[in-house]
Amino acid sequence: MTTPIKIEEKYERNGWPAVKRPDIKPPDGWSLELINSVNLIHHHRLSPDGQTLAFCWQRDGETNIYTVPAGGGWPQRITVGRKPTVYWMDRAPQWSGDGRFLTFTMNGHVHVAPADGTGLAKKISDFTDGAYAPVWLPDSNRLIVGVSRQECSKLLLTDRDGSWPRALTTGEEGDDFDAQPSPQGDFIAYAHRPLNDLNRLDLRLVEVETGQVRQLVGAPKQKSWFPRWSPDGQWIAFLSQRPNFNEVWLIRPDGSGEHQLTHLGHDVGEFSWSPDGRTLVATINRGGAMDLALIDADSGAVTDLRTGLGIYVRPCWSPDGSYLTVEYENATTPPDLYRVEVDGGAMTQLTFSNPPALARLPQVTPERISYQSYDDLEIHAFLYKPAKPNGAAILRPHGGPTDQWRFDWDPLTQYLVAKGYTFVAPNFRGSTGYGVAFEHGNYDNWGVGDTQDCLYGARYLHTLDWVNPAKISIFGSSYGGYMVACCLARDPDYLFACGVSKYGDADLYTSWAQCERETRLYTEMQLGHPTTNWQVYLDASPLLQIENVQKPILLLHGLLDDIVPPQSSEIWAEAMRRAGKTFEYKTYADEPHGFLKHETEMDYQRRLEIFMDWYLVPR
Repeated sequence: MTTPIKIEEKYERNGWPAVKRPDIKPPDGWSLELINSVNLIHHHRLSPDGQTLAFCWQRDGETNIYTVPAGGGWPQRITVGRKPTVYWMDRAPQWSGDGRFLTFTMNGHVHVAPADGTGLAKKISDFTDGAYAPVWLPDSNRLIVGVSRQECSKLLLTDRDGSWPRALTTGEEGDDFDAQPSPQGDFIAYAHRPLNDLNRLDLRLVEVETGQVRQLVGAPKQKSWFPRWSPDGQWIAFLSQRPNFNEVWLIRPDGSGEHQLTHLGHDVGEFSWSPDGRTLVATINRGGAMDLALIDADSGAVTDLRTGLGIYVRPCWSPDGSYLTVEYENATTPPDLYRVEVDGGAMTQLTFSNPPALARLPQVTPERISYQSYDDLEIHAFLYKPAKPNGAAILRPHGGPTDQWRFDWDPLTQYLVAKGYTFVAPNFRGSTGYGVAFEHGNYDNWGVGDTQDCLYGARYLHTLDWVNPAKISIFGSSYGGYMVACCLARDPDYLFACGVSKYGDADLYTSWAQCERETRLYTEMQLGHPTTNWQVYLDASPLLQIENVQKPILLLHGLLDDIVPPQSSEIWAEAMRRAGKTFEYKTYADEPHGFLKHETEMDYQRRLEIFMDWYLVPR
């Protein structure tokens, strides 16, 4: 039996290390400590009576549940000991219909807590090794929870006391998730992913009393998901990619009346029914901005409520339909909770996470740009131009690859731009937000066309008269880190002076074999299975071209990462060591995919800053 490779926390280097430049100081008023002082607020829900918001708050080394009055006020803590959670993997706490309880996932199990904070959270899923995604039924007692069974995601029915559960969905043919009870609680709509077609998402309906399951929507290689009941139970709204964008569709619970409601030509992110069932509020992706809009439930007519260069997410209706609560952020402002009036769109801030010392500093809202790639495909990107350029530039590919650089708040980018670095963040083929055809543009093609899109982003930087073509770097996390490996190994023109890979990849086959199940299926959805698409995996692995790497690399990885396992950076470092390449390699114990600890964030950002200053800023 093979002994697993043990990787311990360490720092290694091969070649001369980057050292701190005493001649380069932080910009006036800026520091890494300041940009890491913000405690992120995210994933909120409004109580049924509209009086209180529950939300997740990252602070004090944990991600706990808090509540705050909807009119503003001092937050109240609901949980203690909820371990830190990567925010994009978290989920909003759910209110019981009577407003007395909150349920949420905490440390791998479902918990229930009194909403007034007068008692400790109680674990109710000790009947299994782990559970997640709890949803209340209308009676405020029964709960649907997700569990992993026979390597599939399934739905169970229990209650707030953790009674022995009953299976709502069974079978080994796929994954069931996003359970949504009907207003009367007699049916559950949910999304189903069949394992024999990973590019397919169906909608199904299960009757709670009998367990009878029937299909509502489904077809080969089509995705339909996010089912949401109208308040009267007569319609189920959902998202579908059939029109080339994520548009809202409607169908009756008996399967009749299916039709497309919106014709936006843009992706709808999420939506929610108004209490009277006449209107849906939705977030709409327009070029990396998530606008807030109202959709007439009969005609599909769209009325913009809040637009601009920012991000609105998770809108919740007040009980009387007069206002919404949302989370909002933009490139210069961290996420906070807001109230938005439905009549006129006036917005009132409810939480205040931005330190005054950071809020007062000049920051940059990126400019939308585009350029042509090697095959004339138009690549959209974001350009951050510093007030005082230092001649150096950083190309910043996003993770995913089915993701998108948007007008999100990114304080590290603002800090480096304040230092004088020009930033370009390309939405290479495979990105979301530009239609299904573009999103599928790197299927069976990882590391090929998207690599060229990034290299042509570097060539775009050559056209900027304030950028020195010899002083361009590439920095990416996750799939963006994989793009770092691809660009440095597959660029005969050596367009980059150095690269930084934060939990990136270089050998897709070994990563596929070692990653957790969901990431493995995500990879197979786009590349197929290695046994049938072996050449695609080979073509996608830049480790095989390590001899071509000529520029220094900084590798950063957490040892608890099960999405891009730490062995990915370990074998990359080993290959560069054998080939005599210049690199620095730092690992972090107890860190998953997405660093969580304050000390880790500070350490990696200091190393990145020193590395960039050393190799990019003229001496």
